[in-house]
Amino acid sequence: MVIELLKFKVAPDLQENFIHKDAEIWTTALAEYLGFLGKEVWLNPNDASEVIFIIRWESFEHLDAIPQQELEAIEAKFVQALGKFYPIVESAEYEVLKVLGG
Repeated sequence: MVIELLKFKVAPDLQENFIHKDAEIWTTALAEYLGFLGKEVWLNPNDASEVIFIIRWESFEHLDAIPQQELEAIEAKFVQALGKFYPIVESAEYEVLKVLGG
């Protein structure tokens, strides 16, 4: 399994709409791709503006298989829905070697 981490800075009063539109647009679109396993939203209790998305994929190949043109189209739809572009302030990809305790 592969974990994709995306971190954004979003004002606390705008987070509910940001998260809702992300689920409606991004998560719905990603769910159509082979290898998408799910997504979690994390909020940092020590930084009220931080929103982190944890996206699970079967493999790096599945993650990398989405055409750039399609990612750009999804992002354009997301920006239009929000009326603002929110840049990713941090991103990382991890390979899960072992799941413990569950």
